[in-house]
Amino acid sequence: MKRVCIVGCGAIGSLYAAHLARVAEVHVFVRREAQARALNEQGLRVSGKDAHNFTARVQASASARAMPEFDLGIVATKATQTEDAFAPVGHLFDRGAVISAQNGLGSEEILAEHTRGWVVRATTFMSGTRHSDTHVQYELDTPTWMGPFEPRGTPFAVVQQAADLVVAAGLKAEALEDARPAQWSKLIFNASVNSVSALTELPHSPHFADETEFSSLGNLLHALIEEGKAVARASGIQLHEDPWEMNKLGAQTNHPPSMLYDVRRRLPTEVDFLSGAIARQAERAGVAAPLHAAMYRLIKAKEASWQFADENRAVEAAQSQP
Repeated sequence: MKRVCIVGCGAIGSLYAAHLARVAEVHVFVRREAQARALNEQGLRVSGKDAHNFTARVQASASARAMPEFDLGIVATKATQTEDAFAPVGHLFDRGAVISAQNGLGSEEILAEHTRGWVVRATTFMSGTRHSDTHVQYELDTPTWMGPFEPRGTPFAVVQQAADLVVAAGLKAEALEDARPAQWSKLIFNASVNSVSALTELPHSPHFADETEFSSLGNLLHALIEEGKAVARASGIQLHEDPWEMNKLGAQTNHPPSMLYDVRRRLPTEVDFLSGAIARQAERAGVAAPLHAAMYRLIKAKEASWQFADENRAVEAAQSQP
C-alpha cells in the first residue's frame, strides 16, 4: 500500500486526505497540535453527494520528527505558506514524489529546493468548504490536472501513477504530458476571480458572469480573463480550458474564494502568485497587462492599509494616555 502525506489540511487538503485514506496509508502534516489531535481522535469527515459522504481515518502530526518517509506527497497549503510548511518535511519525499496542488505560479520551484524527489506540477478546480478541523464539504467535483515539473525531469510514468491513485480514491485526475496549459487556465481564472472578490468582498456569485449592463461586474471579469489569455499566448501557452467558461461555472456556487477569506481576516493574500505572477510574466513576454497589474497593486495597498490602520490606532492610544 502506498504511504501518502498531505501537507496542509484546509478544504482541498482535507478532500485529498480523506479520499486517499480509502486506498492508501495517509498521514497529514498540519501546523496546529490541536488540529492533529482532533483528526487523530475523530477522523476526517467528508459530506457531499453520493459516494462523498464518509469518515476516514488519517494519521495527523504537527511535528515532522516522528514521521516516516513517503511514496507520495500533496502540498495543499496556500502558496504563501509553501516554504514554511514544506521545508520541515521535504526530505521525507527524497525517494518519492510530491505534487503541488496550489494556486498560481511558483510553488513547484519552492518544493524542488527542499526535496530530491520527483516534483509534479498540478492544478485543481475541485472545491470544498471546511466546516471544522475534522469536517469538509465537497462541492465542485472536477479533476486535478497534473504533469511533470520540467526542471526536475520528472518521468511521465510517475505522474500517471499519482493520477491513477487519486482516481482510485474516488476523485478525478488527469495525467498530462505538459500541465502548463492547465495550470495557466486555472491561473487566469483564479487571478481574476480572487482579485475581484478580494476588492469587492463578494463571493464567487452570479455577479461575476453577468454582462447585461455597462455596470455589470462580469464585464471586468471578462476583460481580466482576456488579458490573461493574451499573456499566455505571448508566453507560448495554449490553454487547456477556457477560463471564462470556468468562471461561469464557478459563479453558480456562491463559493468564497481564498483571498476573500484572507481579506476578511486581514491575512496576507496569494496575490503575488496570481495577478502578480501574470503581471510579471507579461512584462517578461513584452505585452501589456494593465488590469492585472492594477489588481495586484490595489490588493498590495489593501494589505498595507491594515498595518497603516494598526499603527495609527497605536499612536492614538499612546497620545490619549495621561
